[in-house]
Amino acid sequence: MHMNLSSRTPGLQWLALLALSLLFFVIFQAMRLPAALLLGPMAAAIAIAAAEGAIRVPVRPFILSQGVIGCLIAHSIEPSTLKEMVHDWPIFLMVIASVIFASNTLGWFLARWQVLPGTTAVWGSSPGAAAAMTLMAEAYGADIRLVAFMQYLRVVFVAVIASLVSRMWITGPAAAAPEFIWFPPLDWLGFGQTLILIIGGSWLAVRLRIPAGPMLVPMILGIILHNTGLMTIVLPPWMLAASYALIGWNIGSRFTRPILVHAARALPRVVASILTLITICGGIAALLVYFADIDPLTAYLATSPGGADSIAIIAASSDVDLPFVMAMQTARFLIVLVTGPAIARFIAKRTGLTGRNDL
Repeated sequence: MHMNLSSRTPGLQWLALLALSLLFFVIFQAMRLPAALLLGPMAAAIAIAAAEGAIRVPVRPFILSQGVIGCLIAHSIEPSTLKEMVHDWPIFLMVIASVIFASNTLGWFLARWQVLPGTTAVWGSSPGAAAAMTLMAEAYGADIRLVAFMQYLRVVFVAVIASLVSRMWITGPAAAAPEFIWFPPLDWLGFGQTLILIIGGSWLAVRLRIPAGPMLVPMILGIILHNTGLMTIVLPPWMLAASYALIGWNIGSRFTRPILVHAARALPRVVASILTLITICGGIAALLVYFADIDPLTAYLATSPGGADSIAIIAASSDVDLPFVMAMQTARFLIVLVTGPAIARFIAKRTGLTGRNDL
């Protein structure tokens, strides 16, 4: 016997969603899982959807939340990151091309074996920022539910394995986690400029019908304005939390029992592909150590496939070349962002499978 929420009022369903989101967030945070602010609400929305709930996130808040993610990415791309990319561009190009080739080959196999539909398998395997890849995937015809399933499962695997590897090199006591402040003092001018960028960029993207534009337009404009000193991007934790929750709810609410059954059936092979990609990236890191004289932990964290935010946290508390790690992660994300749609279409065409299905 299962719970059925279809007869409950929308108000009660939203109350249940909020309570479950908080519960899952606390559990995931206690487990130190990355992206708990997004995974908690997504898990809660999946639970409500599986119980035949019928609530949906309004379109406009969801669009604005994509703009927040775009600004978050723009804020993370500092001048030092760009300088590192230019300085070591041959190494970056070879490593990134190798990782992208490996991830897309695995995506091709998953599509070919019909574990997942064509473009869904490719976007799910893409080694970029999980939230960005998931939002991009929907804009280019993939099944956002299964892409999110693959992306965030890999984020968890990568974060856990990278944490274990980093501890092998740490001989001193682990750094204490900084105190988290939900409502810090605000730079009101920067915050106002950021709001204008989010609202204006998202509106422009919708008007021009740019695929994944509500995220991409604020991101591109933010990179330019932030790195030329024309504005300061200010994203308080409470706004990030609300945006992550909206995205998590939007994705989770689309799950149905058939799609959950399909995800469970695909789980063993998806996990196998994730572990294979992590192993391949470890091999690429070993080549960096041997040929480029980069220390092992720096090389491993730089080549880890995805979860750039969690990799940044691990790298910041380890004795590594942090600018190199973040430059490699950022450069790979930007290249995947540009090449992803064309690669997804190419593989879908070759396999004869589309990104969506009837689940």
